[in-house]
Amino acid sequence: MNAHNNHHVLTQKEPESGLYYGVTLASPRDISGLRRSQELVGAKAVSRVSSIISGRSLFIGLSAVLAISAVCIESAALGALSITRLFLPMLLTTAIVAGVGIWAVPFLLALKTGQFIREEGPKSHMAKAGTPTMGGLFFIPVAVSMALALSVLSPSVLAVSCLTMAYGIIGWIDDWQVIRRKSNKGISPRMKLLLQILASLLFCIWLFVFGPDDITQIQFPFGFVLPLGILFWPLAGFTPVAQSNATNLTDGLDGLATGTSAIAFLGLAALILSDMPELAVFCACMSGGCLGFLVHNCNPAQVFMGDTGSLALGGSMAAVALVSNTLFSLLILSGVFLIETLSVMAQVSYYKATKDENGVGKRLFKMAPFHHHLELTGWSEIDVVGFFYGVGLLLAIATLVMAWI
Repeated sequence: MNAHNNHHVLTQKEPESGLYYGVTLASPRDISGLRRSQELVGAKAVSRVSSIISGRSLFIGLSAVLAISAVCIESAALGALSITRLFLPMLLTTAIVAGVGIWAVPFLLALKTGQFIREEGPKSHMAKAGTPTMGGLFFIPVAVSMALALSVLSPSVLAVSCLTMAYGIIGWIDDWQVIRRKSNKGISPRMKLLLQILASLLFCIWLFVFGPDDITQIQFPFGFVLPLGILFWPLAGFTPVAQSNATNLTDGLDGLATGTSAIAFLGLAALILSDMPELAVFCACMSGGCLGFLVHNCNPAQVFMGDTGSLALGGSMAAVALVSNTLFSLLILSGVFLIETLSVMAQVSYYKATKDENGVGKRLFKMAPFHHHLELTGWSEIDVVGFFYGVGLLLAIATLVMAWI
């Protein structure tokens, strides 16, 4: 299940109301009120001046910024103008994924992989029903294959690729169940979590055997080091699960998770280019894969990545950060994903804490994750996505500045 039908890995059935809270956190009688409020918000949104930015122009702008950044970062790291380490892998992967998508999107549509949309979500999203999902099936394998080829099967890239594909397979199983059952319910949250933990544990075993000797010492800015010792391993097992679910929650608007992931991957590439060039190439390919997918996923989206894509992207970022000892940097780079996750956690907690005698609680946000709250306050979908792109770029700059000081 991707975030377009069920954004909430943290969803939980509310026994009193019989509803899943996370999207609206409402009781049955709240639903009608929420729908009325959505109609009012929709009317206000129509009266606003339309955004002059289109989904296509957002894609072009983001691609240009990341391309220029890749050349500048690579040239600065090598001390001379260079485009072979980051820019070319990113460009080649972008072009190949975009080309494959021309064939893959109609193929997914022919397979009847149309998306199911929750009625409780924003009314504007109902128009997305039927858009093919499982787009991760074509852009994740292409990006991983490019990374493996360009890194000449580097052991670290191979290990990270295995975790990426494992999480992609878990997401595919969930997406396929959604399509097969013709509902927004895939495999059970417990089964999904168990599979994620299992894949993470296998990766941690590899990391324990083949990782660097100082892997348990967490690096912070300004040279500060936190030696965790054995406590590092629970953190290592938790990180891919948390990052993949956070990415999944962010995948709720056209191009949102795709573009912010492209930014985060290039940020990771910049951090590790000097010390781990092969892994930096992997990150460049993943960033390019996201940009190539964004050709088809920008507003209005022709395809959604599904859990197949979002879980793979999150697991991939976590794996890179664990191998390269950049966990703190990933936390900053993933600020958008963190905000989205915390908004869901806060919504759930506030709902539980404010329940009245009828078992009905209050909502902290109009809707969670946070991007839906912004939509229901009158922001257009493109405005929200553009805002988060800007936040992601600022966080990437801040991360690099802290790392290079």
